Amino acid sequence: VQLQASGGGLVQAGASLRLSCAASGRTFSGYIIGWFRQAPGKERESVAAITWSGGRTYYAESVKGRFTLSRDNANNTVYLQMNALKPEDTAVYYCAAKDLGDNWFYFGSDYNYWGQGTLVTVSS
Repeated sequence: VQLQASGGGLVQAGASLRLSCAASGRTFSGYIIGWFRQAPGKERESVAAITWSGGRTYYAESVKGRFTLSRDNANNTVYLQMNALKPEDTAVYYCAAKDLGDNWFYFGSDYNYWGQGTLVTVSS
């Protein structure tokens, strides 16, 4: 699986961005797709995740109510809609995919496949 993340940019606080994570090489069926971010000088943190089958979701408390995940079956793409962006959302955002196997969900960070990062910069 190859993942392509895109959609980052420079915006002002309060604005919105939509990140995309497109897969090639196989479909996302049976996978969980996670979004992570890493700000300068900080550790990578989990932002959100969605199961391709069933659409079960997880959001970090820091983004709950502002970020929304969705998936496009036809284009094998997961979107992260980010609204009401704050300067503390500034980071490189990565998408990742993991085969769930028989699991219902996965809350860790040991994903099988990672995309390149896309930079989100939110100015105050």
